[in-house]
Amino acid sequence: MDKLSVVKKNYIDYINKIIENNKVSHAYLIEINDYDADKKYIFDFIKMILCNISYEKLEKENNNIINLIDDDNYPDIKIIEPDGSTIKKSQMIDLQKDYSNKSLLDGKRIYVVKEADKLNPASANTMLKFLEEPEEDIIAILLTTNRYKIIETILSRCQILTLKENSIPIIEDDVFDLLKCVAYPSEFFIKYNSIITEVIPDKDIAREKLSEIENIIISYLDNKYEEKQIDEKLVKLFKDIDSKKLLNSLSIIEEEIKKLEFNVNYKLWLDSLFSKLTIGG
Repeated sequence: MDKLSVVKKNYIDYINKIIENNKVSHAYLIEINDYDADKKYIFDFIKMILCNISYEKLEKENNNIINLIDDDNYPDIKIIEPDGSTIKKSQMIDLQKDYSNKSLLDGKRIYVVKEADKLNPASANTMLKFLEEPEEDIIAILLTTNRYKIIETILSRCQILTLKENSIPIIEDDVFDLLKCVAYPSEFFIKYNSIITEVIPDKDIAREKLSEIENIIISYLDNKYEEKQIDEKLVKLFKDIDSKKLLNSLSIIEEEIKKLEFNVNYKLWLDSLFSKLTIGG
């Protein structure tokens, strides 16, 4: 059984226990690989909650609730997704207004927030108030490809489930050299010429390599948190760096990558990135 199958099996076992023990929470955060790829498992969980049945019974069950969900017509499921680059406060206010009315089917109401890491500060604060005063029949399911992008106050109010493959990929030598510069930014200025001429000579390659760096750090933090085996090279590299600093570096990289979409001077952008990493923001 491959790694991804193990992840899915653990997910299914966990959601089965939730239903079996009647321990449905008011909020879940599900870390996913990709919405389309994982949609079945997300909505299987929703069906289990609404029908109060185990995962194994889903395939055999044929009722109106499941049919409506499969047809995207279940009235008490709302899907929230980014309006442009962010999820806006007005979207969360509209959701609260919708859910202030009685359930159309007199049952549980579930809202799914796609790309929950794109909540802006105002919408995150509005959602936080919704989560802090949960109603018994309203359940939040937040989706993200990276739990570390969710603000801590929201994360702490959710049960975390994962469908995400968190194995650390093989790290090529050039990527590891760049990773060392991210971990210890002074290295970038020492190796400046080789980094900008051989490792990340232009915007497109920088975007690709830094995205790899993000995935490596996320996988490292996941495996560390879950006390799984970690690549020895990464253990040595990060042994003097705490998780908070790595998370801060992730945020800086993510924000700076967005700027590459605009017509920026690449070398000035690169200098700025590593200057921010050096001072921590």
